[in-house]
Amino acid sequence: MNSGDINNPAIADITTLVKLRFGTKDLKFFPRLMAKNPLMGNHQSRFRGRGMDFEEVRQYQPGDDIRTIDWRVTARTTTTHTKLFSEERERPVLIVTDLRANMFFGAQELKSVTACQVAAALAWAGLNANDRVGGLIFGPEHQTDIRARRSHHSVLQLIHTLSDVSEQLIHAQSTHAKNTSDTNNHTSLAKILEDTRRVALPGSTLFLVSDFHDLDQKCEQHLFELARHCDLNICHVYDELEAHLPPPANYQVTNGGQRFNLNTRKADLRQQFEQQFKNRQAKIQTLCGKLRMGCLTFETAKPILPILQQAYGRKKVRGRR
Repeated sequence: MNSGDINNPAIADITTLVKLRFGTKDLKFFPRLMAKNPLMGNHQSRFRGRGMDFEEVRQYQPGDDIRTIDWRVTARTTTTHTKLFSEERERPVLIVTDLRANMFFGAQELKSVTACQVAAALAWAGLNANDRVGGLIFGPEHQTDIRARRSHHSVLQLIHTLSDVSEQLIHAQSTHAKNTSDTNNHTSLAKILEDTRRVALPGSTLFLVSDFHDLDQKCEQHLFELARHCDLNICHVYDELEAHLPPPANYQVTNGGQRFNLNTRKADLRQQFEQQFKNRQAKIQTLCGKLRMGCLTFETAKPILPILQQAYGRKKVRGRR
């Protein structure tokens, strides 16, 4: 039994991640995306063609394949009718989770814990949609690949790895405190996206779960290349302390090895701090719009399922029709 099985708020709890399975059952239309590649598989696209699943019968139109004529309906109605089929597309779901040292931060709940919850919920939702689910988990020391499969075992493997890597963050912070100049194990977001490009198959549905604190031009180029071949979705995780400084006072701040004094009474400091966060939010939103990526925002210590249900739930889809 690892520490993820006990009630340690700094570690993603396995039981909690497993229970998210029940909350994702309402995500019947997850994910609502067009297929982009001609590979065969189990995902129904919005294209119509001669596939494996029957969709409907309608009156014959010039240009229809005569092999699809429904002779029974034609004989009964004395009007020629043809069958329509739903094409199928293979669409694996790949969930990339950032669990680097920057995610070990939070006032009430760590960003790493929230990120694990988001990743687990997306995995369950993908499995509910009968898709193959896999993941890439980037921890403080190394990355772990979970091969995409259509099985509960694959999702449970992902969940256990998420919990284990979130636990590794505790030990990594302890090591970093002893040697604050150690940067040998630093992995940039650009490197994460570069590795993701080597793994993601064309036509995949790709989720990137991170705080995107080091989003730069190199990252944008990698995102552009990923968006060309995948259905790309950004899951931005942040903490309230990143958006607003704590109430005006003097605070002792530490990185585990050094202590600093933070005076939040200065109005200009508070305004500058909040504006920097707004600028980063706007940058992410602008990039998502430019590359036509999905974008969901999750604040730590707040339920993640309502956000997913609003984006992928049955009611919203019906309302858009």
